[in-house]
Amino acid sequence: MGGKSRIEWTEQTWNPTSGCSKISPGCKFCYAEIMSTRLKAMKTKGYEKGFELTLQDHRLMQPLKRKKPTLYFVNSMSDLFHEAIPDSYLDEVFSIIRQTPQHTYQILSKRSERLPDYFSTRKCPVNAWLGVSVEDQKYGLPRIAHLRQVNTQIRFLSIEPLLEDLGEIDLKGIHWVIVGGESGPKARPMQQEWVDRIRDQCESANIAFFFKQWGGWGADGKKRTKKDNGRELHGRVWDEMPLSEQGI
Repeated sequence: MGGKSRIEWTEQTWNPTSGCSKISPGCKFCYAEIMSTRLKAMKTKGYEKGFELTLQDHRLMQPLKRKKPTLYFVNSMSDLFHEAIPDSYLDEVFSIIRQTPQHTYQILSKRSERLPDYFSTRKCPVNAWLGVSVEDQKYGLPRIAHLRQVNTQIRFLSIEPLLEDLGEIDLKGIHWVIVGGESGPKARPMQQEWVDRIRDQCESANIAFFFKQWGGWGADGKKRTKKDNGRELHGRVWDEMPLSEQGI
């Protein structure tokens, strides 16, 4: 699955792998798993195995065909640093990234412990942003320390779905924070004070803050569709990006 994305903080998706396995509470209602099941039922190429981890090597060259500078979210349907993906395949992915300096690649992972290990013997391309998912204190917050160990142009946090108050976060070395509530019929609620605490910390540290969505529960604690709840926080949309850090 690739092409133009409906995700608010990117432009295109690129999925050199698909499928994954659940490792923390944020995975409980994984949208990629639901979508993979649908794509398998539709007999879509690449999803014959549903959500089983699959190397989609026929997609590796996709960014080479696009000359227009593009913001790519890498692996919206998987986790690029999944333990079953060999380093040799990661090397191929990052080779494509290096060959396309006109593009910017946003790489998000829950397997944060693999980041410093992989990059201990490799340099992260300047056009690759590295991020980790942070949904709670127990599983999410420790990932930030792993991310901070990697020397990269942009480090970001995707705090979605935000499942509890994260308290004080060590944001040293972080350039961008995305926050969002969970969507879908079984969405777990997110409270406004949790979001406010994160936003306030970002403002104090001069870190770009992006509020993606309320999801299935609104700021008033009422359950509605994601569209009806919208994206406003305190009467405005927060779409900050770390572009000045990237230099574009």
